[in-house]
Amino acid sequence: MTIVNVHEAKTHLSRLLERVEHGERIVIARAGRPIAILQAIEAPRPRVPGTDRVVIGDDFDDPLPEFAEYAAPADEPQQPR
Repeated sequence: MTIVNVHEAKTHLSRLLERVEHGERIVIARAGRPIAILQAIEAPRPRVPGTDRVVIGDDFDDPLPEFAEYAAPADEPQQPR
């Protein structure tokens, strides 16, 4: 595990991230006192087409009650809110 100071981390962040991508853990220190660890996060699992399930309810295309006044014909009086 490598220890770098804050100034060096700010100056060489891109290089440090490359090292982290290759599995290295880097400790960032201020005045010699460790304050953070820079490490790679676990990569998300790749999606596999056809394995996810989508369920569409029977009421999917029913009008929404909060838009009833907009859907009412113009010649019908609208009810107050």
